[in-house]
Amino acid sequence: MRLRNVTGSREAIAESGYVVHEEGLKQCPGTWNRIFGNENPIHIEIGMGKGKFIHAMAKEHPGINYVGIEKYSSVLIRAVQKMEKEELPNLKFIRMEAEEITEVFGPGEVQRIYLNFSDPWPKDRHAKRRLPSRQFLARYEKILAKDGRIEFKTDNRELFDFALEELEPAGWEAVEVTYDLHADARLMEGNVMTEYEEKFSAMGNPICKYIIVKREDKAEDTSKG
Repeated sequence: MRLRNVTGSREAIAESGYVVHEEGLKQCPGTWNRIFGNENPIHIEIGMGKGKFIHAMAKEHPGINYVGIEKYSSVLIRAVQKMEKEELPNLKFIRMEAEEITEVFGPGEVQRIYLNFSDPWPKDRHAKRRLPSRQFLARYEKILAKDGRIEFKTDNRELFDFALEELEPAGWEAVEVTYDLHADARLMEGNVMTEYEEKFSAMGNPICKYIIVKREDKAEDTSKG
């Protein structure tokens, strides 16, 4: 998908107080509660797009701190603009590559990770770049709390099947799996839609979702390490 460049987006992001900037990221691991000024749980969304989902989540759950991560300035600027219209004290943004996630959050610092309509990277040689790949699951494992979880939504069935196949070799297990989220009344309770979810579900595309946790024996090994 070709992204349209937004003139001045990098400059606006660099000046925004809603964004944790590159020069301060090295001090972030283990200090996010200090950054937010409270001891509330930390939830993050990797690849947040224009920020509709995470802004709505932060508004609905003021007792949780949210961090939205997006690598494209031309997309992140839209999330910043949402905050300018409706500021939320429990939401921060970062412009960065997802591969660097362990350099920004400390061990066990994150309670939940959201992956919404991630880039499918369809070529086999790019599999390790997919956000639900075993390579990324290993990164998430380093920053998630022992009882933390990951929630992943997509309309791409091939990507979803790939994501499920990655769980066992990576030491994770699914506690919820659906191939048609919007037909599942129980899992739809409290569901907040992203821009893509609204678009694709309106087209009749079923939305797949899983919720995963570290396998119990794996979580014990991590806590010992």
